[in-house]
Amino acid sequence: MLVKTILNHIEKHSSFVYGAVRFREGGPIEVEVRPRRGARPVCSGCSRRRSVYDTMAQREFQFVPLWGIAVFLLYSMRRVNCRPCGVRVESVPWAEGKRRTTISFEWFLAIWAKRLSWSEIAQIFGTSWETVFRSVERAVDWGRSHADYSGIEAIGIDEIQWKFGQTYLTLVYQIDVNVRRLIWVGEERTRQTLHAFFDWFGADRIAALRFICSDMWKAYLTVIRQRAAHCLHILDRFHIVAHLSKAIDKVRASEARALSKRGRGELLKHSRWAILRRPENRTEKDDLKLADIVRANLRTARSVLLREDLYALWTYHSRSWAGKFIDAWCRKVMRSRIEPLKKFARMLRNHRELILNWFQAKALSSGIVEGLNGKAKLTMKRAYGFRTFRAIEVALYHTLADLPLLDTVHKFC
Repeated sequence: MLVKTILNHIEKHSSFVYGAVRFREGGPIEVEVRPRRGARPVCSGCSRRRSVYDTMAQREFQFVPLWGIAVFLLYSMRRVNCRPCGVRVESVPWAEGKRRTTISFEWFLAIWAKRLSWSEIAQIFGTSWETVFRSVERAVDWGRSHADYSGIEAIGIDEIQWKFGQTYLTLVYQIDVNVRRLIWVGEERTRQTLHAFFDWFGADRIAALRFICSDMWKAYLTVIRQRAAHCLHILDRFHIVAHLSKAIDKVRASEARALSKRGRGELLKHSRWAILRRPENRTEKDDLKLADIVRANLRTARSVLLREDLYALWTYHSRSWAGKFIDAWCRKVMRSRIEPLKKFARMLRNHRELILNWFQAKALSSGIVEGLNGKAKLTMKRAYGFRTFRAIEVALYHTLADLPLLDTVHKFC
């Protein structure tokens, strides 16, 4: 079968015909394209057919490779004489604007970009990183304009660190039982950022929301209370336990310093992970280390025991009984004289009602959000070197947003 015949089957354009096909030794396949006899060009300004003004020099458009060989379409662009727009270059159906890549090739690159880094794709297919980025950007813009965001009942809001220092992105996920995807990315983690999400989401979709999961970041709590007060706002166990683990680590670190000054530093040396691991994840070596700490009656040991008492909270089914457990646990901690844990107990009391909302919506969990955050961090790691917010935004949407793709035959991968 001739290359021209294949192209007519998969990429036929009514006003154009494929001409001669050339294969350079060790080089690309070149396919000439010419306008069909009598077909007038389309103005790129108003998209109406106009008369020919003149013909420009031949231009190359990179096409989807065949048999591992680069393919280029060769076409001499015409300029049109358009009264409303003036003299304009014609619009062609296989490419947009001044781009030297075909639309099919850009979608081909975008599909591969779900599997490989953009630099690798550029190297493999003989193009530039910028071309890959523009291809993915096109796919993301098209996908978001055609994505269906109606009927969303549960969202999760969280931040992840980007670049170095205190630079964050705000990510909003749909976490309904059957659909879990990224729906919005914002720069920073301020109130203005989250207000921007709700402005984009719209009043009708906000009204349809029933559940929102988030952490205890004050800016998020404030905006959610203002913009979606009708939703059940859930603070998940993942974030609560994470805060408690940080408090216990502070206790361990300060006590280790105090013991070192008294020449007893060996007691807590290399004990961090033995202390922070959950009971079911501890090794035999961890158990022996903890036994030594308990025998020494250290504050660290009492902190670990209090944490393991708190694990019982998540076994409750009743909101009211869970509330009584939190109250009793906080009273016990406030009598412990362990300052980092007392600070944590005060935080627990301040967010008591939001924490108890978890018992009304156990099917939903911010653990889902943390799992998606893990994929987001992997995307950012694979995209190492991205300097602009737009680049990382496009990469995250392309990987995590489950966007629709243009129906194209070029799905070899």
